[in-house]
Amino acid sequence: MTHFKESGVVDLDTLARMGYVPSEERLRRGPVAIYECVEEIPCNVCVFSCPFNAVTKNKITDLPKIDFSKCTGCGVCVGRCPGLAIFVVDVSREGDVGYVTLPHELLPAPSKGSEVLLLDREGREVGRGTVTKVYRDKITRSWVVTLSVPKDLVMVVRAIRVIK
Repeated sequence: MTHFKESGVVDLDTLARMGYVPSEERLRRGPVAIYECVEEIPCNVCVFSCPFNAVTKNKITDLPKIDFSKCTGCGVCVGRCPGLAIFVVDVSREGDVGYVTLPHELLPAPSKGSEVLLLDREGREVGRGTVTKVYRDKITRSWVVTLSVPKDLVMVVRAIRVIK
């Protein structure tokens, strides 16, 4: 695959090498944040927004480090990240359904219970999911959407398109 600096799209293998993908055991324990922050830019909103101190940086331009043992998957960081680079996944429940929480900037915002098109990192349609929760971050006013999706897509789905 083309390097993400050339393509603009990061792949799951790169994220795993960067330490951004939790172990299977941690994934089974409950919701957890997945960071896809791959550029060393001056930003540390995630460090200060995490109520559990699960995110650290030595300096403002470092990539964030996630302590998956401290992360509860609360999702506060999702709505605060100006780069739209944080997601929460949950594959802990029985059955074939998992959950993805993601930032959403386009209007119209989806509503709870609506069916949406699921998109991968490149914007390709990969299926359909159902909105289970929608809220606006109280500080950034960004929309944060939680979706029920096929479990095998939780690490794939990174955006949605509202079905009109």
